[in-house]
Amino acid sequence: MKKVISKDGTPIAFDQSGQGPALILVAGATATRVAEASLAAALAPRFTVFAYDRRGRGDSGDTAPYAVEREVEDIEALINEAGGKAFVLGHSSGAVLALEAARLLPAKITKLALYEPPFIIDDSRPPAPDDYTQRLVDLVSSGRRGDAVAYFMTVVGAPAEMIAQMRQSPMWPGLEAVAHTLSYDGTIMGDTMSGDPLPLRKWASVTVPTLVMDGTVFMGRAENHGFLRHGAQELAAILPDAQHRTLEGQDHGPADDVLVPVLQAFFLGL
Repeated sequence: MKKVISKDGTPIAFDQSGQGPALILVAGATATRVAEASLAAALAPRFTVFAYDRRGRGDSGDTAPYAVEREVEDIEALINEAGGKAFVLGHSSGAVLALEAARLLPAKITKLALYEPPFIIDDSRPPAPDDYTQRLVDLVSSGRRGDAVAYFMTVVGAPAEMIAQMRQSPMWPGLEAVAHTLSYDGTIMGDTMSGDPLPLRKWASVTVPTLVMDGTVFMGRAENHGFLRHGAQELAAILPDAQHRTLEGQDHGPADDVLVPVLQAFFLGL
């Protein structure tokens, strides 16, 4: 483990592995750099991979008040550590953070890959409640960290029986440990889960070559996936230099052996 110091003084922990051009992995909600270890190992033969703990998680620090711009500065600190330019891969809400980083750091991100940014742009699934992010804050501040995780999972579409099983699993304490950061991801998503495609036009100025990917199932069911496909297609249409790619049979967490060849082809032109 290494650390860099972000612009506001927050230490950001990361693991560096492999050799080749720099690639920053931006995780989605709840995930720490440990969750990125398998993907990092699969990418390491061709990339210098930076897997990091987003602020408030794992071994990274946290500094109030939260702002999305601070997380972009964390990515910038990692890019500077990598030599000043890097490829970036973002997953889920981390894909939206990576997209915002590309908007604010256009000279430092050379190519951008995004997997299933969880936009809700139409009526293919219910929009997130207007008070979604504030509800997460309130649950955590009242000491109900487990309920905050359960609420988050309910809003993203996990069935009640799955959440009940997860509450009994060994992974649940780790989710509760990062529950306070769920509102960070809610802030990153902003109004992009409202059922309206218009907020995505915020990123129309992002000219970085971008690959927008999705799978074909969500929470194990193909019929649940439509909203992610629609959001990915809409974003790819809005961005000036973007392509859309569907990974057949993949859920919201794609298999390394499916994802890695696609990333190598896009980033390295293989």
